[in-house]
Amino acid sequence: MDLDAYVAEHGGEWRRLEQLARRRRLDAAEVDELVALYQRAATHLSVLRSRSPDPALVNRLSHLVLAARARITGRPRASWAALRRFLTADLPAALYRAWPWWCGVATGFGALSGFLIWFVAGHPDTAAAFIGNEAAADLVDSGFAGYYTEFAAPTFAFHLWTHNAWIAAQCLASGVLVVPVFYLLWQNALNIGVVGGVMVSYGRADVFFGLITPHGLLELTGIFVAAGVGLRTGWAWISPPAHLSRGRAVAEAGRSSIVVAVGLVGLFAVSALLEAFVTPAPVPVPVRVAVGAAVWLAFLSYALLLGRHAARSPTSPPSSAPPPPPVTANSRNEGLFGAE
Repeated sequence: MDLDAYVAEHGGEWRRLEQLARRRRLDAAEVDELVALYQRAATHLSVLRSRSPDPALVNRLSHLVLAARARITGRPRASWAALRRFLTADLPAALYRAWPWWCGVATGFGALSGFLIWFVAGHPDTAAAFIGNEAAADLVDSGFAGYYTEFAAPTFAFHLWTHNAWIAAQCLASGVLVVPVFYLLWQNALNIGVVGGVMVSYGRADVFFGLITPHGLLELTGIFVAAGVGLRTGWAWISPPAHLSRGRAVAEAGRSSIVVAVGLVGLFAVSALLEAFVTPAPVPVPVRVAVGAAVWLAFLSYALLLGRHAARSPTSPPSSAPPPPPVTANSRNEGLFGAE
């Protein structure tokens, strides 16, 4: 083919297509023109790819066709409306749908930790076997309280945030295997049981609960949520609902866990701030506990009250919702005019 003649014949159309693709606002006639020129340019590109050895021209026209297609279909952009929907509908609904799981995890974890604290406090030789007598004495004298003031508060908060988020990510990611989630919970329960039992056995229960409660209520709840949602995904694999295949059930539970994972990033940021700034604050213990309890109750209200409303809203898709319908010409036009 005569490449120069082909470019001369259609170059004006390509330049016009480029102008329309870059224009911020289009009227109805320009929209129709853009679509027509895009279709013709796509045909020209196909011809050039099959007949022309000029890679520069093919590359230029490929970029033009991609830009025009993005202009027609609409570019996905972050918006405050999407963020608002995530915070007021998607996240609380996902938390609410999984509440029996994470509340069950919280009940079992609390019972196990309480038993371990009671057992270790009543059997000092057990604590010595775990950490040794000297380490236990150091923990009671200064180690436990000093942990919260050892580093600068901003650095400490960032460390806590990433550490807790990593534990939650492991619970969510390994939920389909079930056993790793219970292992992670056991490790945390054992740590609380041994440390709490040592503090109680030395008569420092007030120090232990006074320091762990302000941040622990929210922090541990975040871990319970991650573990519960992870186990829910595992159960979807073990026993999927009758109306869903095993793969579909796991996929839907996985999508819900992704929503929860994003929300837990914010939760652990708040709990890290509480642990770094409120827990060691030189104020009376009841004040610190009241602050932590208020934040914790606010989260429970968000997850259970707002979550129930969001989950039952007509605009909220059920957990077994069908896949979204395919994109139609009307939906493409809506995306186009939405970019005005």
